[in-house]
Amino acid sequence: KMLRALGPKRSNRRRRFSHATRSIFNYSPRKYMQDIHYSLQYLDTAIAKMVTSVVNGGQLPLPESAILKCDASFSSSDNGPSQAVPTPELDIAQQRKLRKQQKKLAKKQQASQKKNNWNPPKEKLLRIKTPYKNITPPGEKKDVSKIPLPEQYDPAMVESAWYDWWVASKFFTPEYNNNGKDPFVLLMPPPNVTGYLHIGHALTNTVEDVLCRYHRMNGRPVLWVPGTDHAGISSQSAYESYLLKEKNITRHDMSREEFINGLQGWVGEKSDHILSQIKRMGSSVDWDRYAFTFDEKRSDSVNHAFKKLYDMGYIYRDNRPVNWCCTLHTAVSDIECDKIELDGKKKLSVPGYDKKIQFGCIWDFSYPIDGLDENIVISTTRPETMLGDTAVAIHPEDPRYKHLHGKFVIHPITHRKIPIILDKVLVDMDFGTGAVKITPAHDPNDFEVYLRHKNVDIINILNDDGTVNENSPQFQGSKRFDVRYQIISKMEELGLYMGVKENPMAISVCSRSGDIIEPRLKKQWWINTEKLAKKASDAVKSGSISIIPDRHKSTWFQYLDNPQPWCISRQIWWGHRIPAFKDRASGEWIIAENANNIAGKDRNELDQDPDVLDTWFSSALFPFSVFGWPNETSDLSKYFPNTMLETGKDILFFWVARMVMISIALTDTIPFQQVLLHSMIKDAFGKKMSKSLGNVIDPLDVIEGCTLENLHKSVREGNLPLKEVERAIKTQKKNFPNGISECGVDALRFGLCIYMAQGKDINLNINQIIGHRHFCNKIWNGVILSNMLMEQFSPNKEFQKDKEVIDIWILEKLKNTIESVNISINDYKFSTAAMALQTFWINNFCDVYLEVAKVQIKFVDQMAKRSFQETIYTCLDTYLRLLHPIMPFITEELWQRIPKKKSDKISICVSEYPKTNDIDVSGDSIQGDMTSVLSIVSEIRHLRKEKNLLKKRIGVKLIIGDNIVPKYAHIIKILAQLEMVEINATEYPILYENEKMQI
Repeated sequence: KMLRALGPKRSNRRRRFSHATRSIFNYSPRKYMQDIHYSLQYLDTAIAKMVTSVVNGGQLPLPESAILKCDASFSSSDNGPSQAVPTPELDIAQQRKLRKQQKKLAKKQQASQKKNNWNPPKEKLLRIKTPYKNITPPGEKKDVSKIPLPEQYDPAMVESAWYDWWVASKFFTPEYNNNGKDPFVLLMPPPNVTGYLHIGHALTNTVEDVLCRYHRMNGRPVLWVPGTDHAGISSQSAYESYLLKEKNITRHDMSREEFINGLQGWVGEKSDHILSQIKRMGSSVDWDRYAFTFDEKRSDSVNHAFKKLYDMGYIYRDNRPVNWCCTLHTAVSDIECDKIELDGKKKLSVPGYDKKIQFGCIWDFSYPIDGLDENIVISTTRPETMLGDTAVAIHPEDPRYKHLHGKFVIHPITHRKIPIILDKVLVDMDFGTGAVKITPAHDPNDFEVYLRHKNVDIINILNDDGTVNENSPQFQGSKRFDVRYQIISKMEELGLYMGVKENPMAISVCSRSGDIIEPRLKKQWWINTEKLAKKASDAVKSGSISIIPDRHKSTWFQYLDNPQPWCISRQIWWGHRIPAFKDRASGEWIIAENANNIAGKDRNELDQDPDVLDTWFSSALFPFSVFGWPNETSDLSKYFPNTMLETGKDILFFWVARMVMISIALTDTIPFQQVLLHSMIKDAFGKKMSKSLGNVIDPLDVIEGCTLENLHKSVREGNLPLKEVERAIKTQKKNFPNGISECGVDALRFGLCIYMAQGKDINLNINQIIGHRHFCNKIWNGVILSNMLMEQFSPNKEFQKDKEVIDIWILEKLKNTIESVNISINDYKFSTAAMALQTFWINNFCDVYLEVAKVQIKFVDQMAKRSFQETIYTCLDTYLRLLHPIMPFITEELWQRIPKKKSDKISICVSEYPKTNDIDVSGDSIQGDMTSVLSIVSEIRHLRKEKNLLKKRIGVKLIIGDNIVPKYAHIIKILAQLEMVEINATEYPILYENEKMQI
């Protein structure tokens, strides 16, 4: 009401009133008392006018006494004398002046909040990689003496030539540092060869490369094994989409051999691109030991492992429920299924159906009791599975159904007589009607009921393609969800339909095809994991394997303390064909690594199982198969077990736990000593990255920059359906309206480390990564200036001289940074390490030390100049080596351009990593003194900005309560850009502006 009384929203009175109240609530009383006082006057006048307008429609003026007058006294200084401020009503000119003052003060307040936080400038224009002509022959060292140092950081120039030289020089092989120390062995989680690496892979490579470079520089032999995964279902479904889109054919239009040959060529193209991405990221892997899960050596390992596990009794063949994809015609693992949570009724699109299918409902049907004139009501979320019902379960203690113990029901559709069974494990008396239909062939829980009750049958009602089979002749050939509605209609006709209601539920969807997963009974090869799971669980409990962060141990125990059989059969063509051969005459299964080695059997009498092994089976062998297992190789004896495994937390069970179980079974040892789980990357809005959503980011697009049009092009050229293409493009327009600016590898790696708070998911904002490119430029400019100050300097000459206080301070800061970074990397706190490195370079070295050094070095003698140069060199050499594991390219480029000692290594990547005892700083610490000095400098800068004296040369008088500060007067003068500094002035420092522009 008050605001409306002041007039329309855009009226001056209302706008001034709002501005005045904002001033009061936003400004700090200690610093802005005088401005608040004027705002109160403003408010006083506005209220008076408002009340005058409201009383009697504004016809009667208010008495003077009714108008609030603010006559309190305020001072611009907390300690200075109070001065009464007059309180007349402000005229228009004063009001305008007041608004200008308030805007200035608001800006000053924002600046003070950001005082110690470096914020990179915003990217105004889209920056795309500019072509750079690399003059260095492949594999040779870049001659920096022939390449002028650009004035600005250029990622393309910096990243050229170095990686090829590192690889050619064998820096990344463990033999290079063969000094007898324990090797650091790490296995790269092999990416799927289905497409290109995304930003999540970039995070994995960054974290692992930081660890490898760190340990290599600390003198340990390092072996980081690269590899790729053939990704059975994923690769086959992607290639089939490609065939349908490009050639309008399916795999059934060609022979198995033709399909596999074509897929191998397609995978080869994808694999080459993936390997080039790994190299672009600067990953220091040993390429001589590269492994592909489907190459000849790994195939031999898989066949040997299958037979050995079968002979040991772990692998067996059984008829059990699997996750069945009716579109792909194969069983799929849990990790290949996405869970969709439904709060209630919702229609979903299902492949192969013209209309959406209703989910999130529960239907009630009535089953007649055999021999009694009554029915029992059951509930189901999948009416189509009624055709496979073989029992109705009730709780043995349910009083409602005591009289039905031992009775039967007549199935209303199939007319089979099925038993009423008692099961207190499955049935909850308080849920629904307390009666549950049992369909063992199409529900894993019902299958467990079948195992507990001998009088329950199993009836499979579906074909591989999701149509009803011969066990239900009435609906044979119809698709499962069409049958759903036919059954509902049939039950309505029979008068046995009791209604439908909403039901919150989770739907399992195949991540490859988008089809609804169908639990289905299928004869498959399985691994009994019960004993192996206990051993894997005990390995973590005993400390033989440590999981970092340890909060993920609960997930580990949740899976392994409740083990389930592992289905390892897949009904596809791409993958390791199961080495099981069926004798046509006897029907007996024979397990052999090679059919030709089966004694007493002709190969023509045997049929090999057409199924292939689950991709996770071959991946579980990777920690030792990469070293030549089952052969006793030198690599196997040296590098197995591995030191650690680093991967994402989402595959802790599907890959990590299975590696541990299989390794214990086949080698009788654990595969690694540590498991480091990194964060999961989501988009800036917290959504999981998905190609269909269009929020997947190619690291090369961040490294080189990419226009919005090219982002759209990559989506259109993929294998997504047209509908998903449109959705992906829409998401790209929202997330990257201007495209992605070029960042370079180092900025991307540094940004990912900054983001990585241990264990927390990352909501990745690409604009933040772009900001770290400006940090690279800050490093670049700092080294250029430092090299100018070190002109004609050689670090090989012995020199001793007492250091200046500013030298001592920066060396202490450097020593503290070395300690912090070493501790952080050893504790896997990469974010802390990156922030410590950024803080030292910007806040300490550039903003303070270099500012002082570049002024003082001009006016001191040669001995003092040499002292400054020694300190600058020590900071540069140490800092670049300290930063190298995170930013390999820019550090190598700049390290090669600073003065060198005769003892320096040929490359920074094999140089010694800095340690705290490398920095000799004797005497008492001066960090406390410099903190006070920098606080004084900060306050002077603040006052200069407040009084608009930024561009004017001024002096300052200081009253200091101790005798420490005077020896730092020259530092204050330089950093605050003052004409003079007078310490312990006799008069109290009152802020004023006069002809001499003094404070």
